[in-house]
Amino acid sequence: MSTTTVTDTNSTTAVAMVNVQINGTWHKFPKGTRMIEACRQVEAQVPHYCYHPKLSSPGNCRMCLVEMGMPPRPAAGTEPEKDAHGFAKIGWSPRPVIACANTVADGMGIRTEGKLSEECRRGVMELLLINHPLDCPICDQAGECRLQEFSVEHGNGESRFREEKVKKPKNVDIGPRIRLDDERCIMCSRCVRFTAEIADDPVLGFTERGSHTTLAVHPGKRLENNYSLNTVDICPVGALTANDFRFQMRVWFLKETKSICTKCGRGCNTEIGSREKEVFRQSPRENNDVNSTWMCDQGRLDFHFVNSEYRLTQPLIKVDGKHFAAAWKEAITKTADALNSAKPEEIAIIASARMTNEELYLVKSLARSLKVDQLDVVPRTGGADNYLRADDLNPNSNGVRTILGIEPGSKLPQIIENIRGGNVKVLLVFGENVMKAGLDAADLQKVNFIAQSHILANSTAEQSHVVLPSSSYAEKRGSMINVTGRLQRLNQAIESPGEAHDTWEILRDLILAATGSNGLHSVDDVFKQLAGEFEIFRGITLRGIGDQGIPILQTNESVPILVREAERKKQGIIVG
Repeated sequence: MSTTTVTDTNSTTAVAMVNVQINGTWHKFPKGTRMIEACRQVEAQVPHYCYHPKLSSPGNCRMCLVEMGMPPRPAAGTEPEKDAHGFAKIGWSPRPVIACANTVADGMGIRTEGKLSEECRRGVMELLLINHPLDCPICDQAGECRLQEFSVEHGNGESRFREEKVKKPKNVDIGPRIRLDDERCIMCSRCVRFTAEIADDPVLGFTERGSHTTLAVHPGKRLENNYSLNTVDICPVGALTANDFRFQMRVWFLKETKSICTKCGRGCNTEIGSREKEVFRQSPRENNDVNSTWMCDQGRLDFHFVNSEYRLTQPLIKVDGKHFAAAWKEAITKTADALNSAKPEEIAIIASARMTNEELYLVKSLARSLKVDQLDVVPRTGGADNYLRADDLNPNSNGVRTILGIEPGSKLPQIIENIRGGNVKVLLVFGENVMKAGLDAADLQKVNFIAQSHILANSTAEQSHVVLPSSSYAEKRGSMINVTGRLQRLNQAIESPGEAHDTWEILRDLILAATGSNGLHSVDDVFKQLAGEFEIFRGITLRGIGDQGIPILQTNESVPILVREAERKKQGIIVG
């Protein structure tokens, strides 16, 4: 056994390294590494159901059984017999061990392949399939089912069971967002452990015994916490399914796009599941610096507006009190003419902290070129919980502070007062419905010209003289800075509907029409200009942000769920 220095994100500590033989090859691992994780690191995959690195390891599915051996203790006064590599020869145990709950030791041998391991897996698979329904063609988990995958890899291919299968409850409503099919449950207990250990809502458990064991909700309780849909993600079979996605789309038809959630300032990493021009689901993507492998139900389900029938799909111009479809050039020109005809002090711009850094930079460029000082965003707070939800409900308030140089909402009361006093002649609104920010129709009617860029038809659009349809978070590329100061990237999953344009393009065209050429041809060009002006982005490209993001700001914000996870990892409860 040797000692080396292993560096993690929190400290640099001396960690003992042990020599372990896996499938005939020797490797070094930190002492205390779970056998299943050691195998994974050298790409010797061990099939499993109950094990999850973020949860405790009960060792109840037995699918991860492997062969294990240690060097036999030599007789007194003799040296242990060595192999060709100079390590003590391994004496193999006749009994398999579970890889999920046992840790490696110096000189240990592990075999993930071989007669004993394969026979154990076939036996476990046969047991799991005895009472499992043969409903794969209609199961929502088809295409993502670990039972399907492992039955092909490790199953017998036929059943010896000739008795009646045990019948269990089907299509059970256990919460507002989840259905349970107990016949599919393989008792891995992942959902039980998640609700108890992560969500602090231990409403799930097992009843009965043996083949009649069923998953159930505690009497008088329901699975309705704001993190309940994570149980669907970690369920390895189709026992738990989401009402929102149930029977909507086969997963092999979906395109998965890596992105981030924009429901609050946390910026949980996500995968957007889409087909053609429609988003079907949004699920968490692992990032141990942001959201671990979880996300809240509110954020997960915050995509239906993207597919809404109220989406704005073409520019509109108001003529004699009614809106008519117009060409983009006409709408942009009309807006630019209104800006150029007003004095700087008569123009106000209300942007959004839901906009990307690139869009905020172009808002700043527009305001700067027009010498406009009345510029702010609409603040939103009050969402914090003790898990992932941030108090700041805007996804890019730190982008506003960095790029616009203002505290969100600091100028908004004065802008509203100026609008009510009739001192604002031209109002530009980007990504907000200002009728929900303290203004009403009578206030807006005092403004000579209003142009709004938004995703959905709304009450502000009704009062606007020009309406410019823009893109949602799922339809564009760009970057945001979350509440912990991490620069992260949105990626385009689908195309914008109709004639809707990317918001940065709308802003670029407005600047072009109002002030002249700006030489911007892609959102990458915008980020390049942004990085050239702000030191904090210096040396970074939009593509270079990567899938996990880059920390660029120091904030006092911590992530409660990550703090708890780090403590559980330190205690050895989880792998993390």
